[in-house]
Amino acid sequence: MKLSDLGWDRYFEEEFKPFQDMGFSAMRISRENRGKYIAYGEQGEYACEISGKFRFETASKGGFPSVGDWVAVSERSNENKATIHGLVPRKNAFSRKVAGEVTDEQVIAANLDYVFIVTGLDLNFNLRRIERYLSVAWESGAVPVILLNKSDLCPDAEDRKNEVESIALEVDVHAISASQNLGMEILGRYISAGRTVAFLGSSGVGKSTIINTLLGTDRLEVREVSDSNSKGRHTTTFRELIILPNGGMVIDTPGMRELQVWGDEEGLKHVFDDIEELALDCRFRDCSHGDEPGCAVQKAINNNILSPERFESYLKLKREYGYLAKRQSMKASAVEKEKWKEIKKFARELKKKNKDR
Repeated sequence: MKLSDLGWDRYFEEEFKPFQDMGFSAMRISRENRGKYIAYGEQGEYACEISGKFRFETASKGGFPSVGDWVAVSERSNENKATIHGLVPRKNAFSRKVAGEVTDEQVIAANLDYVFIVTGLDLNFNLRRIERYLSVAWESGAVPVILLNKSDLCPDAEDRKNEVESIALEVDVHAISASQNLGMEILGRYISAGRTVAFLGSSGVGKSTIINTLLGTDRLEVREVSDSNSKGRHTTTFRELIILPNGGMVIDTPGMRELQVWGDEEGLKHVFDDIEELALDCRFRDCSHGDEPGCAVQKAINNNILSPERFESYLKLKREYGYLAKRQSMKASAVEKEKWKEIKKFARELKKKNKDR
């Protein structure tokens, strides 16, 4: 297997040079599950573990390898095992905030060409959820594409597609049915040798069915979706990079119960470009788009140009990005404070030693 078949290019070749000088080999992470890794290299598939030094020096969760990452390893070829010593800088990554109160990054998939946002054309269909995924997808640096799966179950599939296109500016939107193999040929436009795409969406939208159809075999387990709420159980329990027969690569991910934002507001601005443009015409530069006079956003809502639901979605995500920024600032301040605390402690100890002499 050539590294180029796994997406290796000049960018990674340049970034890997310091590791190459240290005698390490390059591999790409294909599976990560609770700190255990499988990676592909030129000699095939290896079971990998992180070195103690790498673990000690990595301060945040986002600094550890994730599926799609390139890593520097030392190989034990006779055992088909390797030790991971470093992470090659990423081109991009689809990330979310970790669950709970901790302010840290969880990398879902790295080094992507496209992000497929999958939603079902059943009771799973939700424009506000699509806006959230789009916001994070644009933050990733990969190109988002929206797949409306289960078109065979929706008599109004074309209308739904038009609704999504109205909120997903400059994004390709496709209605497909993986189970009936309808519209699947369009994916060949995005998936080709050396390219990597990730399938993202809530549980039950059919990500595994789509990948099975691309593979031409039922490799991934698929479960029935509840008729009452169109929710599925988490069939996929870990993230995995899969090589397709045509040489392209897909990353399957577990369904997400929640997608907390990560990054700054650039992705938000891209998704809600229409609202950002309207805001430029507000009378006051610091308009909150509430009850201020001369608010162009409220005028658009009153004239049925902008839906109140879309505006509320924008405000909610904007609040979340603002809250994240504050938490990140507080965390950075705490780290800086702890660093200076250690420096002062070292200075006091050094002063005491010099005095005792």
